[in-house]
This record gives sequence, structure tokens and C-alpha cells, in this order.
Amino acid sequence: GGAPGLERGWAGVASRGPGSSCPLPTGAEEPGMEAEAPELPLGCGGGGGSPAAGRSPEGEERREPPQASVSNGGDEDSGRELVELKVIWNKNKYDVKFCLDSTGAELKQKIHSLTGLPPAMQKVMFKGLLPEEKTLREIKVTNGAKIMVVGSTINDVLAVNTPKEAAQQEVKAEENKKEPLCRQKQHRKVLDKGKPDDVMPSVKGVQERLPTVPLSGMYNKSGGKVRLTFKLEQDQLWIGTKERTEKLPMGSIKNVVSEPIEGHEDYHMMAFQLGPTEASYYWVYWVPTQYVDAIKDTVLGKWQYF
Repeated sequence: GGAPGLERGWAGVASRGPGSSCPLPTGAEEPGMEAEAPELPLGCGGGGGSPAAGRSPEGEERREPPQASVSNGGDEDSGRELVELKVIWNKNKYDVKFCLDSTGAELKQKIHSLTGLPPAMQKVMFKGLLPEEKTLREIKVTNGAKIMVVGSTINDVLAVNTPKEAAQQEVKAEENKKEPLCRQKQHRKVLDKGKPDDVMPSVKGVQERLPTVPLSGMYNKSGGKVRLTFKLEQDQLWIGTKERTEKLPMGSIKNVVSEPIEGHEDYHMMAFQLGPTEASYYWVYWVPTQYVDAIKDTVLGKWQYF
């Protein structure tokens, strides 16, 4: 006869609504008892969703990304063939591992990160000038290959050229005080011979880049024929006469001075300072005026800006 009593008890609980107490042991509505909520009838204790909510912090912890995923960043180079290079610049040597299928342009970017030398100011040599568009594999770069880099950072150029420019200003000031160079006896004896028969044509009022062929049709201080060849890939100036060719590193030339030839202002006489004093000037006569600035910029290290 207990069953009908229980039924009446549950019915009474249901009719009393949420504000009344449940005929269960005291404390069933406290948070600690929520785990038993699924076994209670509706309307008693409630909180059917609370167990899941209680587990949610653990769920969030489980959703954190595993630490191993961080290491995936290094997988890019896997399967790519690397080659070990020795990059040599300005007496500095760098050991570099680089992908064989990267281009010369990409190698220049790598050299920039090592040296601070902008790619536009780099001359990179491996069996001649390194082609930017070809890969290291295509130009047959092998392990242990030496990559030579020539070039100056902007700061180096400024530091080196400022004294040179100052020296040029001083020379000009001195020249203004005395008679023009072309009237001095040592120059006069060459200039009095007149223009060489094969002198190059001059263009007034124009600055041109250096031609790809040597500059010829000029005299040196002894009146012999001379030609100038600018070997940019080797960073050298070649001064050629009938007897021999002097191959001078650009960096060894301390200064370049020039002056228009009186009466023939579309041609200059020009000197390359090969040693510490004016006595080391190598004079060249009948240089076409349109090439004067390009020669100075090339020899003094500004050729990279072209």
C-alpha cells in the first residue's frame, strides 16, 4: 500500500511549484547536489544543464592547441636541397647555407641581411657576374663555393666620398688662384699637338653614361695614345697604351680632377690620383665632356646608383 502514497507525494511536490521545498533530504537544492539533478523529477532542483557547464572549463583546456604545432614552421625547407657557400665581402667571411633552387636575386637579399648592403649596390661574383634571374643550380654552384661581393653601403660611400669631395674643392680653389692647368708648360706641350686624329666626338651640355666600348682617341702626358676601359664586374680601371695596360682597382684611385681645355671647352684634361700626392697624377687629354661626370662617379664609387 506504499505506492499510492508515493504518487500523492510527487504530485504534491509538482503542485507546489518552484518556490516550495522538495520532500527530499535537506540540501538537495544546494550546488553540491547538482550531480544528482538528472534523477530528480522536473521542477525539483532543476539545473539540468549545469553538469555540462561545470565541465566546460576542462573542455576549454582540452581545446588549447598542442605545443607541437609550433615546430611546424621549420618544415618549409625540408626536401629542399641546400648548398654551403662562403660569402666574402669587405674582408669579412660569412658561412651561408642556401637553397640550390633560389635565384641570384634571392641570394642578394640574403647578402643584404648579412651585410646591410642593399641589393642594388651589390656586385656578386661567381665565375663572373652572378645573374639575378638564374638559380644557383643553373649556374652550377657547388658546396664550398666562394661568392665574392663588391660594393659599399650608403654610409661607407658617404664616409669615403666626403673627404674626396672636400679634396676636389680644395684642388679647385687652388686652381682658381693660379693660371689654368692647360696653360702650364707640362700640359701645353701635349695640348699643342692638337686633337688626336681619332678623337671621340663630344656633346656639349649633356651628361651621358659610360659607353660599353673603351674610351679612346686621347693622349697621356708623354703624348702617346691612351684608352680607358671600365671593367665594372672586376671593379677595375684599365689604362691602355701601345706598350702595356695598367689594371687599377677602383678603390686605389684617390681622386679624379678635370678641367675644360681652353678654346676647346667640349673636351677636358683629366687626372687620376694613383698615390698620396699630386706627383702621382696620371693625366689624360681630350676626354669628351659628356663622359666626365660618369668617369668621376664610376671611379669614386658612385656607379652603383646608375
